Amino acid sequence: MTVHLAYAEDAQRQHYLTLQVAAGTTLYQALEQAGWLTQFPDLAEWCAQVADIANPKAKLWHVGIYAQKQPLNYLLQPLDRIEVYRSLSADPMSQRKNKSTKKVKYN
Repeated sequence: MTVHLAYAEDAQRQHYLTLQVAAGTTLYQALEQAGWLTQFPDLAEWCAQVADIANPKAKLWHVGIYAQKQPLNYLLQPLDRIEVYRSLSADPMSQRKNKSTKKVKYN
């Protein structure tokens, strides 16, 4: 079956891949099969740390399917989009609030 992978390391480096996997493949196995655990050592390290977590509620969860956090043992469905999330340097809500409270000076 076909699945898609997406990872935006930053604004300039984005990775997309279409992958053929067997039925019963887990999210982790797809990352491994795609070579992303070798290509992105930080992702591999994170996966090793959270391998046994079955209920991904942590703010710092780094993988999901269509913007829904999923455990690494999630069984993929045809045409799933595996997304690797990066940690944000700042909270988007705080950034918007800061922008709206700054006063604009006119000359």
